[in-house]
Amino acid sequence: MVNLVEKIGETVSSLGVNRNYGDPVTIDGVELVPVSIVWYGFGGGGGDSESGGGGGGGASLPIGAYVSGPDGPYFEANLIALLVAVTPVTWVGGKALARIIRALKK
Repeated sequence: MVNLVEKIGETVSSLGVNRNYGDPVTIDGVELVPVSIVWYGFGGGGGDSESGGGGGGGASLPIGAYVSGPDGPYFEANLIALLVAVTPVTWVGGKALARIIRALKK
């Protein structure tokens, strides 16, 4: 089990920034560098020598791209990904605000 954890640690530590910024791409003479948010996690458990388990997973959310322009590079956001990322935060914020208002009315 220790060897597996060490191998996962070595793999994950080598990912770094390379997973968040893609390779530059040129489209119609404009250079783009894609940007994403990447997260992953692993877990495991065990008992005696015969039981135990583990698993892992990850996700990537493309949030936009750096675009070369006449004044230098600028960030162009992916609006759909922005809505996907902001929707849960807005929902939780609204629920919390509703509970605060209800508590203050009492």
